[in-house]
Amino acid sequence: MRVLVRYSASSVVATAISQLVFFLCYWIGTSATAASVIAFAAGAIPNYLLNRRWAWGRTGPAHPTRELLPYVLITIGSAFVIAFLTTVADDWIRTMIDAHSLRTVLAGGAYLAANGFTFILKFVLFDRYVFATPAADVEVRTPATR
Repeated sequence: MRVLVRYSASSVVATAISQLVFFLCYWIGTSATAASVIAFAAGAIPNYLLNRRWAWGRTGPAHPTRELLPYVLITIGSAFVIAFLTTVADDWIRTMIDAHSLRTVLAGGAYLAANGFTFILKFVLFDRYVFATPAADVEVRTPATR
């Protein structure tokens, strides 16, 4: 439960950064797709650092194939899903709303909702595959070693 709470807090920080970047990019006229990708990238690095160190308590260098590669793949997959969902929502919003300020708020809400959609899935994948303790590093306790 502690890890989930810390993951959630880390996600709030990363999402706040990401959301601000999305609003700024979209407001100046960047497409919803590009704004989503730029915003996601802005939040991904602090999210990784906070999750690794604070939520899962990992220190020292990251293992390239057991930690970094899965994190990058999950992150890229999430970015595609979020950009897709935000772009679909934005296309729909543009058919209904003419006011740029209202479109910005609604597209930002779609971006936030898309992030929420991936939240639990990313937690499970991070917990099981990215930051999981490798089986070789887990001490096996038998009745004789207790």
